[in-house]
Amino acid sequence: MFCEVTLPPSTFSIVAYDPATGDLGVAVESKFLAVGAAVPFAQAGVGAVATQAWANTAYGPRALRMLKRGRTPKQAGAQLIASDDRAAQRQFGIVDARGRAFSYTGAECYDWAGGRTGKNFAAQGNILAGAAVVDALVATFDAARGELAERLVAALAAGQAAGGDKRGQESAALLVVRKKGGYGGFNDRYIDLRVDDHPQPIDELKRLLELHHLYLGKTHPSDILPIDAALARELQTLMHARGYYAGARAGVWDAATQKAFREFAGVENVEERLLDGAFIDRVVLNFLRARESGK
Repeated sequence: MFCEVTLPPSTFSIVAYDPATGDLGVAVESKFLAVGAAVPFAQAGVGAVATQAWANTAYGPRALRMLKRGRTPKQAGAQLIASDDRAAQRQFGIVDARGRAFSYTGAECYDWAGGRTGKNFAAQGNILAGAAVVDALVATFDAARGELAERLVAALAAGQAAGGDKRGQESAALLVVRKKGGYGGFNDRYIDLRVDDHPQPIDELKRLLELHHLYLGKTHPSDILPIDAALARELQTLMHARGYYAGARAGVWDAATQKAFREFAGVENVEERLLDGAFIDRVVLNFLRARESGK
């Protein structure tokens, strides 16, 4: 006879706000299946929440409602703690759309457990190799440049390099919200990526983020290329080989060619990068060329 002892999932996360773009996000890694289904919550213009340890998933929606009503992260956190008779087993971080942050670690969370806050972020973790993990999250996030998503994933990677959680790795997730930032501009879910079970989930999350930017990223002005006769002929030839275009490959960017290209782009999942008129996104062109060459 033996008694199996279960532990709550060992998790480290960072919630953050980017005042330059208004983005709010959560990045998390855990020795736990599909951590993205339990830990991250965010609402554009309101805030972001990570609820973990013996996670109470009601904390996310409740905290966001309180932030929307004007409560600070600290006030919202205090109310969550006061209303939960198992608060000592919980851990969570909150940041709002003004950069104010709060992190809580219950006294009964397993060592090492703790968190840090600063302007625009809260970082926390439990069952970690030590405080250095959270310190690495904070230092890397502060030093990183670029979009919030890249900074959050860089922070996760640094936390793992500093020892991560004691029990290893299994899953990771990234959630970033932006007003009308979702597919087609119809919702605020700008980036929602999950690695549910993988031996190196943070590395896989980085790869998925690169694909997200390829397929769904916005065209940079410097990447707008005019479609001249030579480029039109190249695209017509490429589409002809794939069966999307049956017209003359004369280098004329006419209505029939544009219609075929829209269909082709949709099949290749780059429709969010289509440009009006006789222009093409350099990223799309390079991607299509690489696909054709089999790279």
